[in-house]
Amino acid sequence: MTRLSVNINKVALIRNSRNSNLPDLKQVAIDCEKFGAEGITVHPRPDERHIRYSDIPILKEVVTTEFNIEGYPGENFLKLVEENKPHQCTLVPDPPDVLTSNEGWNTTKNSSMLKEVINRLHSKGIRVSLFLDPVEEYIYGAKETGADRIEFYTGKYAQEFKSNPENAVIKHTKCAKIANKIGLGVNAGHDLDLHNLKYYNQEVPGLLEVSIGHALISDAIYFGLKNAIQLYKRALE
Repeated sequence: MTRLSVNINKVALIRNSRNSNLPDLKQVAIDCEKFGAEGITVHPRPDERHIRYSDIPILKEVVTTEFNIEGYPGENFLKLVEENKPHQCTLVPDPPDVLTSNEGWNTTKNSSMLKEVINRLHSKGIRVSLFLDPVEEYIYGAKETGADRIEFYTGKYAQEFKSNPENAVIKHTKCAKIANKIGLGVNAGHDLDLHNLKYYNQEVPGLLEVSIGHALISDAIYFGLKNAIQLYKRALE
């Protein structure tokens, strides 16, 4: 069964809007796991508009499943990851000024830099995943960098799914088969929701983990956090 990692960035965004500790991010992480989440994901950005750097050691202490830190591999981010040693670090090619991650790495163009960063994280015992578009060349390139996993960017899939599900997923299916064959683990994330998740999970072979935040937290407003997590887990069965 594909594992569900809950991205709690949006919870932190709500907390920060009132300059208080409501909702309590630490308690939310604990509860997400209690309600069935098999991982907690955070994506700290330099402006700390949602997850703050100071949140990371607090979450590290309480997460008992899998802790995944995403982000652009700038020096401050890498030091944060090294100091807190999550189970997984997902490297994302988003510069500081973007609103959200909207594309994956060109692993050919960025090969040397990624190899250096991955070796650095591996020396600390941290598994590394690369955020990628479903492009065959980039899959092979990711293997060359020494990455352990890839995470498919599913934003375009989510957009195309509404009109043509089969066409939306075909590249993901093909590239997942390549990743499986060459020994790369496969994760996925971005704009996956209760409408498109089940189909994606069925069509992408060897999918190990999905990271979902915005849609799940939005659904929690209507269904409650516990029910929302259970609905997403059901879609992954």
